[in-house]
Amino acid sequence: MIVLASASPRRRELLLPYLPQLQIHPADIDESLRAHESASDYVTRLAASKNAAVRAALPSAAWIIAADTCVVAAGRILGKPASFAQACAMWQDLQQGWHQVWTGVCVAHAGQVLATQVMTEVLWAPMDAEAMQRYWASGEPQDKAGAYAIQGLGGLFVAEIRGSYSNVVGLPLVETAQLLRRLGCPLWSAAT
Repeated sequence: MIVLASASPRRRELLLPYLPQLQIHPADIDESLRAHESASDYVTRLAASKNAAVRAALPSAAWIIAADTCVVAAGRILGKPASFAQACAMWQDLQQGWHQVWTGVCVAHAGQVLATQVMTEVLWAPMDAEAMQRYWASGEPQDKAGAYAIQGLGGLFVAEIRGSYSNVVGLPLVETAQLLRRLGCPLWSAAT
């Protein structure tokens, strides 16, 4: 059994072509940011905590994949916006220059646990008030860290990226596949 410890439909969509037998079991953990915690440490800790929670709940799982993603702009970690005003503030921060998207990935199998983190830089295009209102009204930004989805309507505002595109979506595929291969996970096994 291969388990994704996440409710993210984006992570599921990224993995399904390679792991069609993937099962979903979201982890219920405290995702609060600790004082003075860096983005790298934050996503790494949450990915490890999610993995540990699902390992405890499903001890028969062969492989467990957990991840967490955050957006950093203007020196702060941007979560999911709770209101249009919060989203506008985030988009203002994103327009200040390059921002970072960090993802921590943790994979476990047979008592072995491997982890990594990946950072991608993103340059946000200018947004006027009408674009902000229309984007918010689409519903897409409400459940996204940094108030956007690069693979959706938010891609209209991404001028350039440096690094992994799939990382910005929510899971760096190359690095995740490397961890899975190191633990003997049969990528594409049920697809071929």
